[in-house]
Amino acid sequence: MSSKKVSWGLFSLLIVAILVLSACGPAAKTPVATKSTEVEVFSWWVGPGEADGLAAMVKIFNTEYPGVKFVNAAVTGGAGTNAKAVLATRLAANDAPDSWQAHAGQETIATYVTPGQVKPLDDLFASTGFDKVLPKTLLPLISQNGHPYSVPVNIHRSNVLWYNPKVLSAAGVTANPKTDFKTLDDFFAACEKIKAAGKICLSLGAPWTAIHLFENIMIGTIGADKWNGMWTTPPTTDWAGADVTAGIANFAKALSYTNSDASTMSDWQPASKMMVDGDAAFNIMGDWAYGYFANPAPNGLALKPHVDFDWAVAPGTYGIFNFLSDSFVLPTGAKHPDATIDWLTVAASKAGQEAFNPLKGSICARTDCNQALFSEYSQDAAKDWTSNVVVGSLMHGVVAAPAWSTSIGTAISLFQADTSKTADFQAALVAACKADGTCK
Repeated sequence: MSSKKVSWGLFSLLIVAILVLSACGPAAKTPVATKSTEVEVFSWWVGPGEADGLAAMVKIFNTEYPGVKFVNAAVTGGAGTNAKAVLATRLAANDAPDSWQAHAGQETIATYVTPGQVKPLDDLFASTGFDKVLPKTLLPLISQNGHPYSVPVNIHRSNVLWYNPKVLSAAGVTANPKTDFKTLDDFFAACEKIKAAGKICLSLGAPWTAIHLFENIMIGTIGADKWNGMWTTPPTTDWAGADVTAGIANFAKALSYTNSDASTMSDWQPASKMMVDGDAAFNIMGDWAYGYFANPAPNGLALKPHVDFDWAVAPGTYGIFNFLSDSFVLPTGAKHPDATIDWLTVAASKAGQEAFNPLKGSICARTDCNQALFSEYSQDAAKDWTSNVVVGSLMHGVVAAPAWSTSIGTAISLFQADTSKTADFQAALVAACKADGTCK
């Protein structure tokens, strides 16, 4: 036998041995994706009531998902206007948080869904049954082409008239705000008495609160159907018509009863505090103010309902529920998608919403929450939500895309500086509608 044949035979045996040993050895492990250890949630909930509500929901999250760190990326100021600016910068830099707060309605659809920045949540809704416990009026507002894109955690009411009973009594106002302000003129008659008594009738805060006031004065002037008609395509309420002109006149008159230093206020809380401190009689603000008034210190004022403050709906809006809803989304290409789903699951859950909303001053987006957990105010609001005519908020993202809403806000700021320019203001509103493409 030649040495070449021996060498080849030994080499062949060596190859076979290696193959046998490889087959008998442990199989190579496929890398397994590790579960996220944190979730960054972006919101503007830093004020009294809202911060308490978020903390309560985070407590539920920490219990359900102890291995996931909750990173609170909240940004303060301006009912979310500051936060939205920061968020836009982060999204442009491809540095999206794991989830962020967005108002249900056109704010979410136009800003995030249309450009493909968030993913649909069909699987989450199906696995949790969340769609089965949402009001029929709400689901279409968080959906596009039948697919839901956000998890609403609450229902807020915009058209709340908060008032100080002691100021009204001292000024000789005998009208009951809960029943007797059927028109704006009824309200203005009370304002005259309060002004004569040396008090501010209607406290106003940072610039965004003027948009909040505008929408509720307009609804109180023209009613639900015509308000809804301002936002249809094309509008069935003429922005250049007499109805809007009347609303602008009432808005100008309402502004005449407000504090002169409104533009210097840091946010809504100082204006609301003017009312409970007795420096003003009324404040038109959303029902998140309830948490600020009634919650214990340090974040709340620990005031007594019906004694230190009371509530009604904004003048002229009896039987109307002007709503908004806070919600959270799943970004496209989320950094921690599994942890984001964990967060959204808690935000959608009965336990999460029951922990959050009583402190926030809102009612659940879900229809199955235990009403016994809620304040007298929230129980009243829950009844109205199921029985009133529902309209959507301008300031809080329901009826208009952000660019259109911003144009309206700019026009309102200019009008505040000179309320005699009603024609210019109305022309600016018409131009804003045309720029949006809604008005042809």
